Amino acid sequence: MSEFSRTLSSGTLRVTPTGGMRQLDELFELAERRNPKRAFLFVSKVLGRHIPVAPGIMRSVYRQLAEQFPTLEAGPVLFIGMAETAVGLGAGVFDELRHQAAEPVYLTSTRHPVPGELLCEFKENHSHATDHLIYLPDDAELRRRVLNARTLVLIDDEATTGNTFINLLDALQSAGLTQFSQVIAVTLTDWSGDALAQRCALPIATVSLVQGDWHWEPNPDAPVPVMPEVNVTATGSVPITGRQSWGRLGMATPAADLGTHMTFQPGEKILVLGTSEFVWEPFLLAERLEKAGAEVKYSSTTRSPIATGFAIQSAIAFTDNYGLGIPNFVYNVAHQQFDRILLCAETPAASIDTALLDALRQVAPRVEVISYE
Repeated sequence: MSEFSRTLSSGTLRVTPTGGMRQLDELFELAERRNPKRAFLFVSKVLGRHIPVAPGIMRSVYRQLAEQFPTLEAGPVLFIGMAETAVGLGAGVFDELRHQAAEPVYLTSTRHPVPGELLCEFKENHSHATDHLIYLPDDAELRRRVLNARTLVLIDDEATTGNTFINLLDALQSAGLTQFSQVIAVTLTDWSGDALAQRCALPIATVSLVQGDWHWEPNPDAPVPVMPEVNVTATGSVPITGRQSWGRLGMATPAADLGTHMTFQPGEKILVLGTSEFVWEPFLLAERLEKAGAEVKYSSTTRSPIATGFAIQSAIAFTDNYGLGIPNFVYNVAHQQFDRILLCAETPAASIDTALLDALRQVAPRVEVISYE
């Protein structure tokens, strides 16, 4: 495995692989964050968030991660996926492993408060949106599994320092979840070395596709980027009408109930877009269409502010669909062409910014909003 190096306007990043099953450039490319706290971003080529990806490739990644898991101990297993980037990744890993655990439950962190009982809050210090909330499931059995979980599985797209995982573990323990006997940290790429093992008092196993060390050499003359105002954890003015069956309030089995009526023409080139944290059910729709014979790519909107260049070939900016009034983005779509785009939302169709719809109509002659209305 060879070293990975990129020089951005703000500095130079070098990544030296130390282990893993994939070449570095198969898994990610680099981009510049519009964020003064951390100037660079590892943009995954297999996550389906900033670069459109075939659902089959995403599923193979979930499987590769699941195959590396240690034996799960007896008792409930709590899987937690990190908002917003790893909500779908976490659900995919959970989906591959839920049959191996006697009492599995999947939760996601969220930046969208919902009616429910808050379990804990924690911070992702380097992020463009630092505050995360985790809710207890409203289903009694899933709540019991969370409160009695023996194994904790934490899932994020990448680990650079391990701080976010440690912050979350501390928050869960402070909330009364002190019975964990096993922690498993799952990432696509792990640059944290043995930081987690050194800082975690519990036995911890790490699972990833590649591991390595990174070194950032900042350019002292680079201008400090101005970050759009996206650090918002709040309830917007638009109601969430989608079912909360995919993780924010707990999941035991995927519902797979979005867009079940969708049909397509043979060979039709379709882009399925999730929105914000609502990505798992849209992914299952994309996977179903791909398995049936359509030519499908999957991606999602995001609040992550990234400069164009390097991994980001094109960007569409618009306003979020939750009524928060914050900038959202779709990356690496505007320069492509599709026959049809299915934009999936957990808010009413009228909440989608017309600027986004107009931009997508430049990419595909048919743009449809898929929701639970």
